[in-house]
Amino acid sequence: MDIYEKSLEAHKKKGKLAIKSKLPLNNKEDLSIAYTPGVAAVCKEIAAKPETVFTHTIKGNSVAVVSDGSAILGLGNLGAEAAIPVMEGKAIIFKKFANIDSWPICTKSQKAEDIIMVVKQIAPVFGAINLEDIAAPKCFEVEAALQDIGIPVMHDDQHGTAVVIFAAMMNAAKVVNRPLNSLRVVVNGAGAAGMAVAKMLMSSVKEIILCDTAGAIYEGRTENMNPYKQEMSKITNPRKIKGDLAIALEGADVFLGLSVPGALTQDMVKRMAPQPIVFAMANPIPEIMPDEAKQAGAAIVATGRSDFSNQVNNALAYPGIFRGALDAGATKITAGMKLAAAHALASCVEPTADKIIPSPFDKGFTKKVAKAVAKAAKKEGVIRAS
Repeated sequence: MDIYEKSLEAHKKKGKLAIKSKLPLNNKEDLSIAYTPGVAAVCKEIAAKPETVFTHTIKGNSVAVVSDGSAILGLGNLGAEAAIPVMEGKAIIFKKFANIDSWPICTKSQKAEDIIMVVKQIAPVFGAINLEDIAAPKCFEVEAALQDIGIPVMHDDQHGTAVVIFAAMMNAAKVVNRPLNSLRVVVNGAGAAGMAVAKMLMSSVKEIILCDTAGAIYEGRTENMNPYKQEMSKITNPRKIKGDLAIALEGADVFLGLSVPGALTQDMVKRMAPQPIVFAMANPIPEIMPDEAKQAGAAIVATGRSDFSNQVNNALAYPGIFRGALDAGATKITAGMKLAAAHALASCVEPTADKIIPSPFDKGFTKKVAKAVAKAAKKEGVIRAS
C-alpha cells in the first residue's frame, strides 16, 4: 500500500482523536467529586472569580482548531466534513509536541460572519483559537474580527507558515554566506500564506516581489486585484517590476513558492542570482523537484515534504507558539511573538545546506519556541491581569 492507502486504512477506526479523563470514575465518591454534587463548588468559584476558569477547567490548556473546509491543504473547497481529518491531525500534533488539548470545530457555513459568530460563541470553553484551511481573502477578515475576544486567535496557514519560512530563510542565508538584508526575494502565490510570509520578511530582506497568476504585483496594476493585493502592491516591489514570474526572478536570490506544482522551471532558476535559494512549498507536488532545482544551480532547496531534506512544516511552529501563549496567559498573538518564535526556531540547528530547520521529531525545539513566545508576550504586556 502507498501512503494514501495506509492513511485511509488507519482512519477507519472512527478517526484519530479521543477524550481521556484526568480524574478517576470508579465509585460514588469519584462521581460526586467529578460531577454532582461536588462540581457545584467549582461552578460557584468560577462565577465569583472568572479568572479561575483557566485553572479549574479545560480552558487553560485547550485550543479549538476551526475551519470551514474552504481551502483544505492543496485540495481546495471540500466542505466541513472533509476538513475533519485535517483538523484531527492538527489536534494530535498539538498534543504530541506541546501537550495541548484541542478539538476540531468545522462549520457548515462558509460565510465569514458565521465563522466569526461561531468562534465568539465557543470562546468560553477554549484558551486559544487556531484558524485553519479557510480560503483567502475571507481568512483575513475572520482573523482580524477575532483579535479582541480575550484569547489568542491565529490563522496558522498564514502565520505558522511565515514563522517557519522566516526561520529557515535566516539559516539558509547563513549557509550561502549572504546577509539577510541583501536578499532579493520573489514570493510566488498571493494567497494567505504568501502575503503573511511577505509581510514577515519585509523588514529583514532587501526586496520582496509578490507574484500571482497574473505575474508580479505592483502599484497601479488593475488585473486580478483585490483590496489585500492593493495593500501589498504599496509595500512590495519598489522597482515596480512588471511581467510574469520568469521576469520577476531575474537576478533574484530567493524563490518562495506557495503556489502550484511545476510553477518554477530549471530555466527560471538559472536566471536567478548565483547559488540561489529555492523554497518550493506546493504540496504534495512542489513547484520544482529538488533534484531539478539543484541541477539548475540551486544551493539550497526546501519543500513541504517529509521525504526530502529541509522540510518546512508548520508543526515546527504552531505547537510552540500556542504553548507559549497559553503559558503566558496571553490575550493575543502579536507580530513580536511570531518574530520571537522564528528566531528561537532558527537557533535550534547549526545550519547546513541539507538542514536549515529542525525536524518535527528533534527534541527540545517546541519548548524553546514556547519559552521565547511567552517571554515576548510578557514583554509586550498582552497577558491577562493576574
